[in-house]
Amino acid sequence: MRNVVIVDAARSAFGRGVKGQLVATRLDDLAGTVVRELLERNPAVDPREIEDLVVGNVRGSDELAGLTSNAVLRIAGLPVEIATTTVNRLCGSSMEALHMTARSIANGDGEAALAVGVERMNLTNGPKDPGDSLLTRTHERLKALTPMQMRSDPHHAEYFSLAFPPYLLDSPANPSMPQTGQNVAEAWGLTRQELDRFALESHRKADEAFRNGRYQSQIIPVPIRQPVFDADGKVDFSRQGPEIAFERDECIRISTLEKLAEMAPLKMIKSYGEREVVITAANACPINDGASAALVMSEDKARALNLRPLARIVAMAVSGVKPQLMGIGTIPASYKALQRAGLTAKDIGLAEINEAFASQAIVTVKELGLDPSCVNVNGGSIAIGHPLGASGVRLLISLCHEMRRRGDVRYGLATMCIGSGMGIATVVEALN
Repeated sequence: MRNVVIVDAARSAFGRGVKGQLVATRLDDLAGTVVRELLERNPAVDPREIEDLVVGNVRGSDELAGLTSNAVLRIAGLPVEIATTTVNRLCGSSMEALHMTARSIANGDGEAALAVGVERMNLTNGPKDPGDSLLTRTHERLKALTPMQMRSDPHHAEYFSLAFPPYLLDSPANPSMPQTGQNVAEAWGLTRQELDRFALESHRKADEAFRNGRYQSQIIPVPIRQPVFDADGKVDFSRQGPEIAFERDECIRISTLEKLAEMAPLKMIKSYGEREVVITAANACPINDGASAALVMSEDKARALNLRPLARIVAMAVSGVKPQLMGIGTIPASYKALQRAGLTAKDIGLAEINEAFASQAIVTVKELGLDPSCVNVNGGSIAIGHPLGASGVRLLISLCHEMRRRGDVRYGLATMCIGSGMGIATVVEALN
């Protein structure tokens, strides 16, 4: 098996969903631009040596329907000989794309590949569950794994510090994502103030990182036409605003704990344990549009080209958990990846945890035993945004560039929970 490295990785800024700056920009154009610019800043790489381009995307709609990866390839101006495909592992789609390319290169199936992620969140509101879906019909089977069995299962025994309340595990088997955030908060007894404080810190760190230029190497300015909205606040696709260089995440904001405390809990959530509903729009990730890309290569090829890769990919893992506690999928996935790398949480100098909800991010840090000061040091998804299919590679972009900037961190961890009850994780090693 050959060593695999991330040569370089970058992304667009993330736009606010529905009414943000990217809502009128075609996603194949957005992703294609990011890929093209990523390769242009690595001129030693001959595009003809790229074996595959894998795009992570959750809901291929409109311009992406059926043609996501091939459209990105053509818009990026890459040779037609490069193969393409699209992968959907929900929130973990682009990290899965990176895993796929890494495995292929490790096996000797090519020297280089591109892992891409792209998403427009305002197109993901599909039809509601009719109530007699497969998930509903399998509810009894899902209930068969009791809280104590889950703790004693050899794949989960060492991962969690408490048995889960039966009322949470026996709640509906196809919960909304905010409901899973509430369930995690209830299981670990987290308060609204804890969640709001975590969210506020995410915004503070992201704002500071932008002001100090720490995102400069990570974000590719993308020329776009500003959207025009009608009187009802809907985008008017027949009109275009002026061209701008889009280069700053739109959802980062400075607030106070007092202002966050004024926000109402999300109405769609119920408390199965008769506790206060603590999930609000402020302590959950926003909806976003955006694209990300990573150039993956065998280490031998990178050295032959005299490249200076960001990091070596050391280990990868995925894992499943109960859908009702979707947010804790990060924990078993991270343990598996760390075990495969021969490491423990104490070896991790920097970590990027996708902040789907403040509750699951807080619990992940606690259960993995990570040093909170090394987690999401430049802000997380609550501030930066979470455009589903683009977020997995975004985590590795943030992680690897910060490891390079610091120069004294050897190992990093990127992990995220995945809708329906999964987790995915990647361990990388700095190559300074």
